[in-house]
Amino acid sequence: MTTSPSGALLTAYDLRKAYGPTRALDGAEFSIHPGEIVAVMGPSGSGKSTLLHCLAGIVPPDAGSITYNARELTKMSDAQRSALRRSDFGFVFQFGQLVPELTCVENVALPLRLNGSSRKDAERTALGWMERLEVDDLKGKRPGEVSGGQGQRVAVARALVTGPRLLFADEPTGALDSFNGERVMELLTEAARSTNAAVVLVTHETRVAAYSDREVVVRDGKSRDMERAV
Repeated sequence: MTTSPSGALLTAYDLRKAYGPTRALDGAEFSIHPGEIVAVMGPSGSGKSTLLHCLAGIVPPDAGSITYNARELTKMSDAQRSALRRSDFGFVFQFGQLVPELTCVENVALPLRLNGSSRKDAERTALGWMERLEVDDLKGKRPGEVSGGQGQRVAVARALVTGPRLLFADEPTGALDSFNGERVMELLTEAARSTNAAVVLVTHETRVAAYSDREVVVRDGKSRDMERAV
């Protein structure tokens, strides 16, 4: 992939990342279009989470290029990448990573508060997203008082509350049973599609990958786009 696919929102080419003698990425490539859901699959230790962290600007690659919306992420400062993550990117992690001291509605409203919204406006918007994710009845509870499935839906609402163009989901159902995992994926994908947000979905589960439009397989730090391979 030496040139960006037409209309792509984010592309990465020849990404390389090493941790000491271990090569986490060894020439990985990736692309995603607006509104597209792409599953990044591979065995444990294959480099799929490292790929996500590089694409999201959390970890800089040692080499290669990442272009988001015609901007080169690898040439941005840490402050510029942080601002981009607050404005354009949303994140859902395996264990939700909710702030235990805050109520669920305060957790969902937190990204808006960090971006300067008033508490009243932020919590009103947060409640709207919590309703869409079927957890608005938990607004006054703290994360330790809700189930794993409920907490993950709160985390999805928090990820979407700022209206991100790109959502990064790293094993979002990995800590859930099958029933709750299916419901989280149904609600996550429905909500993302309703806003035309693109989703990078890291998973090792085929039932989770089934919610995607296509799959990219990562193995030994290299990636293979299953759609382009056909």
